[in-house]
Amino acid sequence: MNWLWAIVVGIILGVLARAILPGKQAIPLWLTCLYGILGAIVGNAVAGWIGVRHTGGFDWIRHLLQLAGAVVIVALGTPLWQTIRHGGKRERA
Repeated sequence: MNWLWAIVVGIILGVLARAILPGKQAIPLWLTCLYGILGAIVGNAVAGWIGVRHTGGFDWIRHLLQLAGAVVIVALGTPLWQTIRHGGKRERA
């Protein structure tokens, strides 16, 4: 069941990250999900480092850090995906 939640949260975070970033991110849904999952992992790690991973009530700070991690990973991963997919040639939007 934990993998199912990771996939659901990954899709949500990845789609939100793509909506926040300007322009079009030409990446498939499975990669959006993967980037969202990686963003959640990075956000959880940062939350642990600053001491807000487990708080009483709803963990707003942790979830915002997860979203920020997803935004950064989508922003960095999209050009990398396009470079790999198009053999080093960047596609103009």
